[in-house]
Amino acid sequence: MTDEPGPTEWGESPGVGPWPGPPPDDGRYDPDLLRDGDTRNVVDAYRYWTREAIIADIDERRHPLHIAIENFGNDANIGGVVRTANAFAVHTVHIVGRRRWNRRGAMVTDRYQRLRHHDSTAALLDAAAQEGLTVVAVDNVPGAARIEEVTLPREALLVFGQEGPGITDAARAGAALTVSIAQFGSTRSINAAVAAGIAMHTWIRQHADLGRAW
Repeated sequence: MTDEPGPTEWGESPGVGPWPGPPPDDGRYDPDLLRDGDTRNVVDAYRYWTREAIIADIDERRHPLHIAIENFGNDANIGGVVRTANAFAVHTVHIVGRRRWNRRGAMVTDRYQRLRHHDSTAALLDAAAQEGLTVVAVDNVPGAARIEEVTLPREALLVFGQEGPGITDAARAGAALTVSIAQFGSTRSINAAVAAGIAMHTWIRQHADLGRAW
């Protein structure tokens, strides 16, 4: 065991001060951040890098996993879903319905995550078909397979409904598979952002190269 911080951990404050010594001769680095310090919510490997350089590097690491959330009720969970998708290098987060959503929960990760909007669930399903993605609905409904017991498709689009109603009939009908998360308590469902995190991590455990993780 070691007490040294890991690559995603911070000390008392989230960030680092100005670059010590001569600045690196590397186009990935931001001159202003080198001069003033970097307090962004990024892993240490990306300290002082420009936003564009970080995005380009993540693009080389992204997984063939897509996430969609139906936003017909202005769901407040979208920010949390985006933040988790960024952590797992999800290819794209698709938002169906309303364009406006509360970005606070994303903790600025939406600046680095691919986002795509669709006006309707039908448009989402059309896009999935064009990109060769297998649609998987995630909802706690009768007849759903337990996500703990299935192998998720590698090129997958996991679809989540808004808090409360769950996924729409259109999403359920268009899915090749519907999965649920095993529960043992009294609540009928778990938070949508939490469910998305569990489902994403299930895909990661099955398909990701853990040797590339931070």
